[in-house]
Amino acid sequence: MIHFGGDYNPEQWPEDVWDEDIRLMKEAGVTMVTAGIFSWAKVEPRPGAYDFGWFDKVMDRMGEAGIRVCLATMTASPPPWLSARHPEILPETRSGERQWPGSRQHYCASSPVYREHAVRLVEQLALRYAVHPALDMWHIGNEYGCSNPVCYCDVSAADFRRWLRERYGTVDALNDAWSTAFWSQGYGSFDEVMPPRSTPTHPNSAQVLDYHRFSDDALLQCYLAEKEVLRRITPGLPITTNHLPVHKPVDPYRWARHEDVTALDFYQEPYDADAHLPAALAFDVTRGAGGGKPWMLMEQAPSAVNWRGRNAPKPPGKMRLWSWQAVAQGADTVLYFQWRASRGGAEKFHSAMLPHAGTDTRIFREVRDLGRELAAAPDIAGTTATADVALVADWNNWWALEQESHPSGDLDYHETLLRHYRPLFEAGVACDVVPPDRDLGAYKLVVVPNLYLLSEETAARLTAYVRGGGHLLVSYFTGIVDDCDRIHLGGYPAPLRAALGLRVEEFWPLAEGQTLPVTGELSGTADLWSEAIDLEGADAVAEFGDGELAGRPAVTRHAYGDGVAWYAGARLDAAAMRALVDRVREGAGAAPVIPDLPEGVQAARRGGEGGAYLFLLNHGEEAVDVPLPEPMRDVLTDAASAVTTVALPARGVAVLKL
Repeated sequence: MIHFGGDYNPEQWPEDVWDEDIRLMKEAGVTMVTAGIFSWAKVEPRPGAYDFGWFDKVMDRMGEAGIRVCLATMTASPPPWLSARHPEILPETRSGERQWPGSRQHYCASSPVYREHAVRLVEQLALRYAVHPALDMWHIGNEYGCSNPVCYCDVSAADFRRWLRERYGTVDALNDAWSTAFWSQGYGSFDEVMPPRSTPTHPNSAQVLDYHRFSDDALLQCYLAEKEVLRRITPGLPITTNHLPVHKPVDPYRWARHEDVTALDFYQEPYDADAHLPAALAFDVTRGAGGGKPWMLMEQAPSAVNWRGRNAPKPPGKMRLWSWQAVAQGADTVLYFQWRASRGGAEKFHSAMLPHAGTDTRIFREVRDLGRELAAAPDIAGTTATADVALVADWNNWWALEQESHPSGDLDYHETLLRHYRPLFEAGVACDVVPPDRDLGAYKLVVVPNLYLLSEETAARLTAYVRGGGHLLVSYFTGIVDDCDRIHLGGYPAPLRAALGLRVEEFWPLAEGQTLPVTGELSGTADLWSEAIDLEGADAVAEFGDGELAGRPAVTRHAYGDGVAWYAGARLDAAAMRALVDRVREGAGAAPVIPDLPEGVQAARRGGEGGAYLFLLNHGEEAVDVPLPEPMRDVLTDAASAVTTVALPARGVAVLKL
């Protein structure tokens, strides 16, 4: 089945409310709740004094109702007594300001005191509920790196030095990696190294890059310490944690190696007409991190959130549409934050499955109807999506790219990923978003946006991919530095020059508001970035039509080995980018999921033992007719006969079985 439900926080309510919760959950079709996420202070009100009696009742009620529990380890928000007794666990900002309790995630991820208390709690929790019939899986922590992505305190500084010793072995290796001969930064011992705190001017970029890596690892070590306990006590239960979408501080590909299933929280912006696009990218990142396996939508909002400047409700039909979008892109679980709307606290205006006004509300009716729809399509669970196109995303590159002292300070990696992802999405082409170390051999097309940090190993894989017959599209400012943020010598992009058939002589970032015409086989405009390109075997597909680079290549194509490598040496406007991607993918034979897809309609496929399914989602505000490539039956309408055309209303969804 596709699990349906949300965060359950019974500690916010008296016990006489719990039975009503169970009754209404059953009415709404809830099959799973995540429980205990913020329960630490209630189950351990004093150090070492545990009170699980009230939570036993919650677990028992869930078991009796047949509702599965994804049990959180309760460690996301330490109780006040912990920081009162051990203020050294509190995180500090880059300028040395301590961050105090009063919200959540008020801990330094490197703190051994925090980890010790967290692991002790998790052991008690696991021992108590290991064989409870309601327990389905474990949820460690919550949204790692959301509120405390990095800490610069003395505890973190000491842990950073330990991390550097393990990474580099000797201080001489560290000095070489960090290019410390520049600005007299050479270290005599690891003890002299500090976090990249506030400095008079530009910090050492390699040091900043390593601190991103270290901070991600410190958070991961918290997760792994808890996972070790759970795996020891409950070896057969799956373990996960919920990630924020395309979240810079936390590398989902690295974390996924330690997760039995990947999980995501996503909150669309209802004011954004294109909100489904960043959602689609995040969903494909999550599926890609998990190696293509089904994943969990752990949190979403039934309607409005509380934390934006202006918090719009989701219009009628949007919550259903966006939930089915997650399923179409591989989710086997659709959950919310939260079940019952809070009466007090920071998120009291955050919508919930059961609003303040109760069941006679649009929100509850839409939630209940979606629960029934998901229950009517159980065979979708376990099926998977496949794609002919891979888009390469790399968190190490993100951490290196958006630093100071670059040709342009306006490069935005998330925006760049979306700029390359959008043409594929709008063309209805399935896409996996994968890390650079993933095997790319099965893909007809590989798209590499702005891979500034490029290792020799990755460059060799990309080169071999093209030589072996693959089609590669690379965009500007790629292949510039190695893993230590040191320039690849020999002319940009040195590791890919042979495959791309060109040399970038000079970067030519454009002034704010400046555009250049791009002419030739592709036409449009470029802004933000341009490059002086010398051809070394590649052909110019488009040229700059004006300015200092007039007549020089803007887009190139190079036949290399049995494959083809394309290069965009400028940031193209949306129409030109769509034309380029269409041409490249058509040459690679990467076709849309279905032909003749109307504008605004998303198509996705999943298949497996449960059958083959086509999902159609109308993100537009007008009704459309979608022709089908073969007769299919809509499982949501339970129609007895197959159809060859689907009438899809605005915000409509069709789930068709092939």
